[in-house]
Amino acid sequence: MSGGVDSSVTAALLKQQGYSVTGVYMKNWTASVAGYSCSWKTDFQDAKRVAVQLDIPFKVYDFELQYRQQVVAVMLEEYRAGRTPNPDVLCNQEIKFKLFLQTALDDGADMIATGHYARLVGGKLFRAQDSNKDQTYFLYRVSAKALSQTIMPLGTYTKPQIRSIAKHLNLATADKKDSQGICFIGEIPIAEFLVAELGPQTTGPIIDQNGKLVGTHDGAILYTIGQRHGLHVGGGLPYYVTGKDIMRNKIFVTTDLQDEQLWRHSIDLGDIHWINGPPDGTSRHEVCVRYRSAPVAITGMRKLSRNRLRLTLAEDVRAVTAGQSAVIYEADNHCVGGGLIV
Repeated sequence: MSGGVDSSVTAALLKQQGYSVTGVYMKNWTASVAGYSCSWKTDFQDAKRVAVQLDIPFKVYDFELQYRQQVVAVMLEEYRAGRTPNPDVLCNQEIKFKLFLQTALDDGADMIATGHYARLVGGKLFRAQDSNKDQTYFLYRVSAKALSQTIMPLGTYTKPQIRSIAKHLNLATADKKDSQGICFIGEIPIAEFLVAELGPQTTGPIIDQNGKLVGTHDGAILYTIGQRHGLHVGGGLPYYVTGKDIMRNKIFVTTDLQDEQLWRHSIDLGDIHWINGPPDGTSRHEVCVRYRSAPVAITGMRKLSRNRLRLTLAEDVRAVTAGQSAVIYEADNHCVGGGLIV
C-alpha cells in the first residue's frame, strides 16, 4: 500500500472478495533532495489510515538501501553514459516484483497484490481496460513466475470507477492526487535530482542542424532526445534536441520537425526480456517507444545477437531515445516483452 487511492482500493476489493489481506508499505526513499520534500511520511500515514479503516494488519518493509543500489545507482549510471533510463521499469523489475515479492512470501504470504492498471489472464500480461491509465509499459520486465504470484484487481476498472469506489467506502485517500515525478522519490524535476546526486554539470555548446552555435546548455546528461523546453535558446522557431555527444559535452538541436535526425524507421534493442518466451512469428506485433506513445506496427523483427533485436516499423517514429524501453505487444493487447533502446 503506497498511500495512494489505487492501492487503497486494491486492498478493499480483495477483502470484499474474501482474501486475507495484509497492507504493506515499502519505505524505499526518505531523503529530501534539493529543497524538495520527500512525501514518504504522509504516504505512510495515509496507507496506515486506510489499513485501520479496512481493519487489516499493516506492516512496513524497509528497502531504502536496496532501492538506492538497484534503482537509483543504475539510473545515475545510465544518465552518466548519455542514456535516458526509466526508473519505474527498474523499480518494478528489481524491487516490487523481486525483492518485495520474495520478502512477502518469506513473511508468510501466498501472493502479492498491487494497484497497477493491468490485466493478468492465464499467466499472461494484458493492457488494462482504461487505456489512459494502463501500466503494462512499466511491467514488461517482470518475470512470468512473479506475475503468477501476483493479483492486479484494477485491470478491468477505469480510474473514475476507482475514485468512486474509494469515495463510496469513505477511504482516507479517496481524493488524494496521483503521485508524479521519479518513482518513490517525488516530484523533483529530473535535472535537479541529477545535479543534486552527481554534482554541478559542465556547460557546453548547443549546435543546430546547420552546424551553428546557437546557445549554451547546462550539462549534456541533463537533456533527452526530442526535448524542447529548458534549452534557453531564445527567438525564432522552437528547437528540439536531436543528439548528444557526452564525451565532447555537446548538444545537437534542430528547428525542423521533419529533420531526419528526429525520426527512426527501425529500432535496435538490447537487454531483451520476453515474459512468456519469444514470439513465434505467427502474430502481428506493435511497439510503444515511450509511456502512452501511440503503438506502431512492427513489420520486421530480426535477431542480431543473443540479446539484441532490430525492429522495422510500419511508419517513422519520433524522438526514439537510447535507454528508454520499447515494449512489444501482440495485436490483442497482450504484452509479450521488449528491450532497452540502443
